[in-house]
Amino acid sequence: MARLSSYKISWLFLYFLTLVAISSAQLSSSFYAKSCPNALSTIRSAVNAAVNKEKRMAASLLRLHFHDCFVQGCDGSVLLDDNSTFTGEKTAGPNLNSLRGFDVIDNIKSQVESVCAKTVSCADILAVAARDSVVALGGPSWTVLLGRRDSLTASLSTANSDLPAPTSDLSTLISAFSKKNLSTTDMIALSGAHTIGLSRCTTFRTRIYNETNINSTFATSLQANCPTSGGDNNTAPLDTMTSTVFDINYYKNLQAKKGLLHSDQQLFNNGSADSQVNTYASNSNKFFSDFAAAMINMGNISPLTGTNGEVRVNCRKTN
Repeated sequence: MARLSSYKISWLFLYFLTLVAISSAQLSSSFYAKSCPNALSTIRSAVNAAVNKEKRMAASLLRLHFHDCFVQGCDGSVLLDDNSTFTGEKTAGPNLNSLRGFDVIDNIKSQVESVCAKTVSCADILAVAARDSVVALGGPSWTVLLGRRDSLTASLSTANSDLPAPTSDLSTLISAFSKKNLSTTDMIALSGAHTIGLSRCTTFRTRIYNETNINSTFATSLQANCPTSGGDNNTAPLDTMTSTVFDINYYKNLQAKKGLLHSDQQLFNNGSADSQVNTYASNSNKFFSDFAAAMINMGNISPLTGTNGEVRVNCRKTN
C-alpha cells in the first residue's frame, strides 16, 4: 500500500512537472516585459521609419512573416542565408526575386540588439513587424504573442511545397491553409493582406491574357505593363484602388472581377468563399476583426520555445 501511494505521488509529481513544461512553452504577450521592456517600441519605431520611406515595405514585411510561418512554423527560417550545411529558403520558387525587406529586418534586429543583446528572437521580430506594418497603413492592431525562438536550419523543399502559389484554385488554397491548422475563414481573411503591396507580371500574366473571369478593361490596362513575353519583374498593385491603405477594397475588387492574381479571384468565383468576401466588402470591422484573429492563429504555427532553437544575434545566420 505504501509502495502504491509512493508510486501515485511520484506519478502526480511527474504529471505536474509536465504541465509546467507545457505551460512554459506557450507564447505570451508579456514575454519580454522584464527582459527587454523597450523591444516592442523599438521595433515599432523602426517599422514606421521604413514604411514612411517606402509604403510598399509594409506589405513586404507582412509577407515575410507569412512565408516564415508556412515553412517549419514561425521560426525565422526564411531569414537564413545559404551555408555549407543547408540551402536556405530565399531561392525557393515563391521567394526568389520576390521576397524583400531583409535589410529592414537586419536594421530592426541591430536596434533591438543595442537595447537588449541576445534576448529578442528574429522570429518574434517578424511577428511584431508584421503587426506594426498593418497598423502603419491604417489596418487593425492585435496583441502579438511572443517567446518564439529561431531555427537552426531552413527548408528549401518545404518552401517550394507548402507556400500556396498565385495559380492556386480555391480547393488548393483551403488545403494549404488547413495543413497549417488554419480555417477557410482564416484563409479568406489573410488573403485580404493583398489590399496592400505589388505583384510581379510573371505572377499574373496568364490571368490577364487567358482567363475569362476578369474585367476586360482591367485586364487590358495591365497588359501595357505586362507583355506576353518579357517584363517579368514589372509590377502592378494587388489592390487596384488603394494599394497603400489597409482597407476592404481588395474584396470590392474581387466583386468587380478585378482580382490581380488567379488565386485572388478564386475567392469570388461562384464558390463557397463568395459569401465571406461579400461580408468583408461591406463590413470593415468584421474584416479587421477576422484578420487580426487569423494573424494570431498564423503566428502560433509550430513555434520553437523553451530551450529549442536559439536567439540569433544575426538573423541571416545561426550563432
